[in-house]
Amino acid sequence: MRSGARRASIAAFVVLALFLVLVGTCFAEEDAVVDTSNTSQRLKGLKRKPGPKPVVTIYEFRSAVPEIQVKAAQEMFVTALIKSGAFAVAERQRLNEGVMREKQLNAAGQTTGTSASRKLAGASYIFEVVVSEANAGESQTEGRLSIGGMDLGGGSAKDGIGMDVRIVDAESGLVIDAVNVRKKIEATNTGVSGVGQLAQSIFALRGKSVPLNPDLNVKSSRKEGVDKALRSCIEAAVYELAKRIGED
Repeated sequence: MRSGARRASIAAFVVLALFLVLVGTCFAEEDAVVDTSNTSQRLKGLKRKPGPKPVVTIYEFRSAVPEIQVKAAQEMFVTALIKSGAFAVAERQRLNEGVMREKQLNAAGQTTGTSASRKLAGASYIFEVVVSEANAGESQTEGRLSIGGMDLGGGSAKDGIGMDVRIVDAESGLVIDAVNVRKKIEATNTGVSGVGQLAQSIFALRGKSVPLNPDLNVKSSRKEGVDKALRSCIEAAVYELAKRIGED
């Protein structure tokens, strides 16, 4: 009976180890979904004012953070402005690629419509955006617990990212307001090792040993992407912009 119980214990341990390994390595395919983050939902929840929307544009988007691609970040900002429903966004960066090209085709009689004779919409406000700060390793914590030869470890780290937005009155050229937003980028890691040594220690207390000498090492980590954190900052900034300009 004792020998059978011993073999059963070893078999159960092996099955548990294999299960944990499979859970850590297997993954399920995920479909693309519409962004439902907290900042995105706040933008969608903004009250739409009746009447025409203020026309805005972006002439300058700069980044002091090497990991940030300026063009992609600017597109995120435009998306957030449109998503808020509070602004009409005037295209200024790629006029020659789109709007002006269409006007030229219309003026040459190659397209229908009257776009050639119409002026572009003038912006009431100009946004100047700067990704102004990034603090790698803003805070870090680590911990470790060892018992019977088994080690349990874990840690967390927080980086920081921030951006500034200036609101320029297109008529006067004056900076009439500014918004700055910061966000922490979190990362966590956990690890387990020496499970086999713990099993050996437990059996040793009973005067026995585990002949197969099994062991298990599992590590996992998770970190929020810089792009995701940047989009969150952008949406938070646009939310504040919509509230401030809407109150004017």
